[in-house]
Amino acid sequence: MTMMPLDARIYVAGHAGLVGSAVVRRLESAGYTNILSASRHQLDLRDQAEVSHWFKANRPDYVFLVAGTVGGIMANSTRPAEFIYDNMMIHGTVVHASHEYDVTKLLYLGSSCIYPRDAHQPINEDQLLTGPLEPTNEWYAIAKIAGIKLCQAYRKQYGRDFISAMPTNLYGPNDNFDLTSSHVLPALIRKFHDARQEGRTAVEIWGTGSPMREFLHVDDLADACVYLMDHYSDHSHINLGTGKDLTIKALAEKVRDVVYPEGQLEFDTSKPDGTPRKVLDVSKLTMLGWTPKIELDDGIRSTYQWFLEQQANHNDMRGLTTVAGA
Repeated sequence: MTMMPLDARIYVAGHAGLVGSAVVRRLESAGYTNILSASRHQLDLRDQAEVSHWFKANRPDYVFLVAGTVGGIMANSTRPAEFIYDNMMIHGTVVHASHEYDVTKLLYLGSSCIYPRDAHQPINEDQLLTGPLEPTNEWYAIAKIAGIKLCQAYRKQYGRDFISAMPTNLYGPNDNFDLTSSHVLPALIRKFHDARQEGRTAVEIWGTGSPMREFLHVDDLADACVYLMDHYSDHSHINLGTGKDLTIKALAEKVRDVVYPEGQLEFDTSKPDGTPRKVLDVSKLTMLGWTPKIELDDGIRSTYQWFLEQQANHNDMRGLTTVAGA
């Protein structure tokens, strides 16, 4: 299978986000020199004309399609139209432009929420479209399923080497720690941090704490994405994860031990749990020769350290602004 040349023109769609920034870091560390990107202000990925014009001007050889509108249960529940429209449009424009301008290979990144709510655990790739989705994120899931089918359609009709990968829950540097839109792990970090700063002992956890989830550090994900670009070519999507899960309660205890050991967990059982269990069967990925390297405990520690550094930088900038304003 052909490896990406180090001088290839590589477009990372969504370069500023959690996943995109990790992919850029991984590519830079491997010595790739022509990494292309465009900010939201420069390019609206929902606009086909804009995207096609950008592809015509920049002519990428490879595309990592990792852009999208993302969020946790609250964001999915309150902004369903945004989640389905934004994601379907982004997938459509980038995939079509990649076909129009003869991209050598495209990797589309979806989400493990594509699988049925009551899927057999661990979830293998064949369980796609075998049952109803989890209602709390069905809009996002439907858009992501459409992205998989889009890549398959362009592969079938035009012979394009467009592949899809479905990661489990992600976390790491550049994550979203806003409590109104974040996923569970960064939300827990933020909750325990705020409680420590405010001198509160009790920390509220949504739901019962019983759902089981799997977590993959975003730097491991980025490594897997580059690996797949070099080693995988098939119409079927492939799962990306660790194959290991734990309860939300156990996760909260791990975050507490790192961020605020004195904190006490209080579960708000009036809030939804979401899918009871979700862990991916990653045997297909393992057989290709890739496994994750970052353990969850180490990943939580390094992610919290990154969060603290960002908080310090923000406070420093606020101080500079105050001085300048004076």
